[in-house]
Amino acid sequence: MNANLHVVTGAFGYSGKYIARQLLAQGQRVTALTNSPQRENPFGSDVEARRFHFQQPSQLIDSLRGATVLYNTYWVRFNHDDFTFADAVRNSETLFNAAREAGVERIVHVSITNPSLDSPLEYFSGKARVEEMLKRCGVSYAILRPAVLFGGEDILINNIAWALRRLPVFGVFGDGEYRLQPIHVDDLARLAVEQGEKRENGVLDAIGPETYTYRQLVHTIGRIIGKQRAVISTPPTLAYWFTWLLGKLTGDVIVTRDEIEGLMDGLLYVNSPPTGVTALSEWAKQNKDSLG
Repeated sequence: MNANLHVVTGAFGYSGKYIARQLLAQGQRVTALTNSPQRENPFGSDVEARRFHFQQPSQLIDSLRGATVLYNTYWVRFNHDDFTFADAVRNSETLFNAAREAGVERIVHVSITNPSLDSPLEYFSGKARVEEMLKRCGVSYAILRPAVLFGGEDILINNIAWALRRLPVFGVFGDGEYRLQPIHVDDLARLAVEQGEKRENGVLDAIGPETYTYRQLVHTIGRIIGKQRAVISTPPTLAYWFTWLLGKLTGDVIVTRDEIEGLMDGLLYVNSPPTGVTALSEWAKQNKDSLG
């Protein structure tokens, strides 16, 4: 296989790191686009780090020139004081336009299940706006829509396991009967790399082979790690403030309002065939000692 240049945003983060790893395993050349070039590079000299340069589009174009495929995982989890969803949307448009000007042949973009321009949740409406910008930018594209990622440094599954190990009971938001379809981050990376080899436009739900209600997911993880707890229904607002307090104590953001509402509204479930092959239950059994 000829070694083409592939650019991965967030290659030092979570999903982007797994995409970069699979590309390197294929013998491809990889460059990372990042806001934090000083961040520890898990790939050493194998992956060069370049700044996004959103404020200097000509430099961003230069960073992308010569690349065959751009894999975009760029986003923000919640609004910060100095950076918001609106900023992420605007920067995404700058990135797509720069890719077009640089001659990039293909953009593989990581979105979310059930994005909607009409959603009251900024996370989901912002993702929908970015998808529309990508479709209009004039570059061949593939859009991957994962529900919940698991594997290694994931947020949701590790936070559930963390709470089960430390708390006498586990409170779910509302009745806990809303569904989700976790996909392993390696499966998402595999899909991304496969889509990078194609040129027809497409949108693909990236979901794993198992579907859980949230309550079932908590019970499953508890059973696997040997920490089965009473699972109780909790008013969402009360549960949010409790997790907010835990986050302050641990120095982490455990869950956001958008994440709670999206989960309870069923936005992490789609009626599509699975595209991932790794079962969360089997993976959790293999990693039960480190979960949480």
